[in-house]
Amino acid sequence: MDRSITEKILAAHSEQGDFKPGDIIDVTVDMLLMNDITGPVAVEVFDKMGDGEVFDKNKIAIVLDHFTPNKDVTSAKLCKTMRDFAVAKGIKHFYDAGYGIEHVVLPEDGIVKPGDLIIGGDSHTVTYGALGAFSTGMGSTDVAGIMALGKTWLKVPEQIKVLLVGLPNKWVSGKDVILYVISLLGTDGALGKSLEFDGPGAKHLNMDSRFSICNMAVECGAINGIFNYDDVTKEYTESLGLKDFCEYRSDSDAIYKKVIDVDLGELEPIVAMPHLPSKGVPVSEVNDIEIDQSFIGSCTNGRITDLRIASEIVKGKKIHSRVRGLIAPGSRKVFAQALKEGLIEIFTESGFTILPPGCGPCFGGHMGILAKGERCVSTTNRNFIGRMGDKGSEVYLANPAVAAASAITGKLTHPSEVI
Repeated sequence: MDRSITEKILAAHSEQGDFKPGDIIDVTVDMLLMNDITGPVAVEVFDKMGDGEVFDKNKIAIVLDHFTPNKDVTSAKLCKTMRDFAVAKGIKHFYDAGYGIEHVVLPEDGIVKPGDLIIGGDSHTVTYGALGAFSTGMGSTDVAGIMALGKTWLKVPEQIKVLLVGLPNKWVSGKDVILYVISLLGTDGALGKSLEFDGPGAKHLNMDSRFSICNMAVECGAINGIFNYDDVTKEYTESLGLKDFCEYRSDSDAIYKKVIDVDLGELEPIVAMPHLPSKGVPVSEVNDIEIDQSFIGSCTNGRITDLRIASEIVKGKKIHSRVRGLIAPGSRKVFAQALKEGLIEIFTESGFTILPPGCGPCFGGHMGILAKGERCVSTTNRNFIGRMGDKGSEVYLANPAVAAASAITGKLTHPSEVI
């Protein structure tokens, strides 16, 4: 039976080779991810299982990125729990505070690879599908079980294909592609399904755009988002010197529940209005919505190409006097590269504040918290009520170019209006 890339990866990690959508299968895990929010709960459950060792200390990654640098005593205790656990169990891939965001760090360090099956205690673990890997998030109890066994169970998903054609216009990136797809599907239109991105237009999306797209696949309910291994993936893996991985591509006769056609050439920058990622509209149709804050960063758009795009917009300009501009590089490596290229200087001179690599502002953890009545244009992945602060605040999701342009004008703005 011809299969999709997701089905091929699941088959390669399961002894139950003959399965169909809806079946429950057992799978082996190549890499398990934990952070400082869900990780401590998983550690507590694991410890209650006994005094055993983890299934493989080389196949577990711990990244302290949400409440770091620690904002209070409680967050300090959470991080200490994970730090102590990493030392006690000899966890190889341990990233302490300030190193960066898990979903930026692991790909750039080659910890996750094409063909892998990756589970994380974080919903945005779906990010790694950009590499041609199967990756999804699970709860802390499931993560604890994987720590002990190196295995878990999955329900084989039905498949939805997003067929990409055409060439993206200036200022259109992967963020706009996924916001458009979510606006078509709604927040549960791909619930429990696999969301595969393919077609001739895919070659025009670089790896950072693909990370953004797969990162937000979960926002329409998908169990995973994924791209087929192609020349873009190959160039990326070669740049990292990756070896010993599997290349998977969907068969031409793979069965899909639905196929969605997206012409990249017809897209323009999109903004998701409060309070759902599915409420995407072209930014050109938004009328004079003033903002108080512009945030550029997160596991969705904190990579070097995101900062390059934003710096192109703000270079030689000053942000609006009413706007607080915040930049959070996705990792220490991204920050170093941005510093080397002069991007940090550009942002600083324009009036932006540079934050340490981390997740803080995205989920309202710390730094950049919104007060009642305030509005923020953000390159993050969720704009639920109270997501970045007070329940009376508003978050508008957009790509880095829109966030940068809006910081300059003080209102939601198409990048072409300022450059």
